Amino acid sequence: MDLFFSFIIPVYNRPDEIRELLDSLLEQTYQNPYEVVIVEDGSQNRSEEVARSFQKKLQISYYFKENSGPGDSRNYGMRKAKGNYFIILDSDCLLPPTYLDSASKALVDHYVDCFGGPDTAHHTFSTTQKAINYAMTAFISTGGIRGNKKVAQQFQPRSFNMGISKEAFEKTGGFGKIHPGEDPDLSIRLWGLGFNTRLIPEAFVYHKRRVDFNKFYTQVKKFGMVRPILNSWHPKTAKLTYWFPIFFIIGLIVSIFLAIVQIPWFLFFYLLYFVVVLIDSWYKNKKLGIALLSLWAVIIQFTGYGLGFFKSTFLLTFSKKKPQELFPFLFFK
Repeated sequence: MDLFFSFIIPVYNRPDEIRELLDSLLEQTYQNPYEVVIVEDGSQNRSEEVARSFQKKLQISYYFKENSGPGDSRNYGMRKAKGNYFIILDSDCLLPPTYLDSASKALVDHYVDCFGGPDTAHHTFSTTQKAINYAMTAFISTGGIRGNKKVAQQFQPRSFNMGISKEAFEKTGGFGKIHPGEDPDLSIRLWGLGFNTRLIPEAFVYHKRRVDFNKFYTQVKKFGMVRPILNSWHPKTAKLTYWFPIFFIIGLIVSIFLAIVQIPWFLFFYLLYFVVVLIDSWYKNKKLGIALLSLWAVIIQFTGYGLGFFKSTFLLTFSKKKPQELFPFLFFK
């Protein structure tokens, strides 16, 4: 199969990020043609001028539409695209020069209709961004679900770095209206139709993520709230491990209380875990400051996700309302 890639990039009020992403595309070592489709999702601060400035350097198309969310914007871009294989990126990503070469080689060697790539932090990112990146990518805090080679053959690609064939898009109808959570929902529906997904470790991106811990907490809490909804839609995908963050936080609180009343042994296990996190992050990031912030990032991640997951599970279990009625802010109309 001859692959013609179309990058699909939704953007909302982030022209500076789009410029940086397009600059990284100019550095690609890939020699074959490809196109870039930018979909402006109802922004006030538009990226049209940025896109126009790259038209002589890249095969690029720009579209403006009313705000309807990132999932619908990706679908819009894929309908407009000319390629037979779409690569979906968030606007806050940067690509290493070998990205397209790595993706192309992996698909030629072992074709799948949907792939995902991992993410990491660029050396120019802030200390906070690097700490958040550690919390979101380290095996010790996520179990490797966002980029572990051991789960490469049953991998749920994330929409910040996802490839999907035109055929798979057309048969699934693309992303749904939920956000976040539209990407695992799509993966599960792809599996149901007989399509395969996999991780391509070499096709990684530099992902900026949230720039402060308040925004990070809001984001991971939404992740937690979405998961029980996905479990209700796709019951076979529910796992006990999704309860781990809330159990972790409850256990930490109980351990602190027990330590106060002279029963410190349980707290020692948590202290050991935090020491391992500190050492692991220090080793990977080479800076103690990032390692210390990584501890806080992991706590925020577990707390936000755990509370969101518990709240959503409770309301979905004991309320007769539909998810769209309980959590309207998680859905685009």
